[in-house]
Amino acid sequence: MTNCKICGSESTPCFNALILNKYDTVYYKCTHCGFIQTDAPYWLQEAYGSAITKQDIGLINRNLVTFPILSLLINYFFDKARKFIDYGGGYGMLTRIMRDKGYDYYRFDTYCENIFAKNFDAENPGTSPDYELLTAFEVFEHLEDPSGELEKMLNWSSNIFFSTEIQPANVNSPADWWYVMPETGQHIALYTIKALQVLGKKHGFNFYTNGTNLHLFTRKKINSWLFKLIMKYRAAKVLNLFTPGNGSYLMKDFALIKSQ
Repeated sequence: MTNCKICGSESTPCFNALILNKYDTVYYKCTHCGFIQTDAPYWLQEAYGSAITKQDIGLINRNLVTFPILSLLINYFFDKARKFIDYGGGYGMLTRIMRDKGYDYYRFDTYCENIFAKNFDAENPGTSPDYELLTAFEVFEHLEDPSGELEKMLNWSSNIFFSTEIQPANVNSPADWWYVMPETGQHIALYTIKALQVLGKKHGFNFYTNGTNLHLFTRKKINSWLFKLIMKYRAAKVLNLFTPGNGSYLMKDFALIKSQ
């Protein structure tokens, strides 16, 4: 038995899995909030030998689907004239897409090489949050200390839009849910809606979710019905047709990079 990293309640073993196909590891489930965590993940340095695993074949599609949803979220609920940051931003693809669409976006990632947004890595956060919104797509399931990492995110922004898959009912083995992915060794924190509610409340957030994979922590109070509507890709694509766009940063960025 161990204590839950989200709520501190007792967590009991729910299944074992072979991490990286060689380390037999216990997964624990919280008796209160349902959060699933692994044993202390001593294998992380090995797991992040390649930050983006070969199993992540959905990376490009995920970014393409994300853009219309994210742009509406910004336009409807936040100040689109301010700066934005993609935390755990990987190759910089989303940062480049958002800059091309007219949002002053930056990237931060301690593990992965920046390929597509090389000149737009975020500077260290100041004493007050500089960014209107922080995005963290497919990051939360990688966190060894979710509460501590959330505190770090708050140094950048007090609004956090993120993706992580919500547990289905009755996960009793890795075979019950594809998202466990023990062969990569990177998914060490698996959430329920209740776990995210507890985590958000602990840090003073209002919590909004589509109930499956897209979630928002914010100190703002927003229209929850509208939030759920724009989280739907098809609806977001249509609504984007009627939403004023921003001027692209593409040529400005080209001139900046050329001058350097």
